Amino acid sequence: MTEAATRAGARTVVIPTAGRGTRFLPATKVVPKELLPVVDRPALEYVVEEAAAAGLTDLLLVTAVGKEAVERHFTAVPELEAALAAKGDADGLAAVRRPTELASVHSVIQDAPLGLGHAVLCAAEHVGAHPFLVSLPDMLLDGGTALVEQMLAVRARYGGSVIGLYEVPADEIEKYGCAAVEPTDVDDVVRVTALVEKPPPGEAPSNYAILGRYLLDPAVFDVLRRTQPGRGGEIQLTDAIEELVRAEAAGTGTAGPVHAVVFRDRVFDTGDKLEYMKVVVRLAARRDDLGPDFRSWLGEFVAGRDGS
Repeated sequence: MTEAATRAGARTVVIPTAGRGTRFLPATKVVPKELLPVVDRPALEYVVEEAAAAGLTDLLLVTAVGKEAVERHFTAVPELEAALAAKGDADGLAAVRRPTELASVHSVIQDAPLGLGHAVLCAAEHVGAHPFLVSLPDMLLDGGTALVEQMLAVRARYGGSVIGLYEVPADEIEKYGCAAVEPTDVDDVVRVTALVEKPPPGEAPSNYAILGRYLLDPAVFDVLRRTQPGRGGEIQLTDAIEELVRAEAAGTGTAGPVHAVVFRDRVFDTGDKLEYMKVVVRLAARRDDLGPDFRSWLGEFVAGRDGS
């Protein structure tokens, strides 16, 4: 564990992976959406690596029947490793081993698609009485580890829970969970005063959208157990965090305040087809091995000089 994780008392990252991935059918008919490649690594691996680099190396995958491949990606395959070693393929061997070395991997089945809040509640037995991070695997962040480290530092200072926020255009906020906030004495750290899940146009309290990173006090489990289905007939994590906010404001809470860190770098939603293509292009263009040739071809393609 890193110093930040130790001071915050956190050790576990919970990643919900039970979704059906219907927006990417037919590709996700057999391959879980979390394992769709972003260049040559699954999106999920980037998210696990982000948390592990921040010191959260206990990984709990909340998964579903039929998605066993998600956990297998982080499990050693001795036969494949032996074959790569015999060929002298050091790069391939390192690539195969990398996800198995990131974290200690566990899983739990979410037996019904009852929403993100229900998925988080499925983690209660494993997490126990420790604060924990929830990371959504669709959201890839430039500088995500730095965000998680800052969230851990905010938890260590203030206690309670900490969420990630980012600014979106006002006409798009209805797609997201949205936060009303007030400033603190730290830049880009705010106190959350209200949360609304996908507010109707014109009713959003701000243009701060919930990012898909939640550092939660374990008291959230008791709240989730009594949270009724909300928007879409699902148990919304946003509703449970909003109850923590209200209880703290009323002086009746025991879980501490809810703060947020405003993230200023790029955010990619790989659950959206266009955003998925953007992040593939961006990460491929950055690669030392692919980038020079790929950027050259991309320039020719955009200019119409590649013969297509």
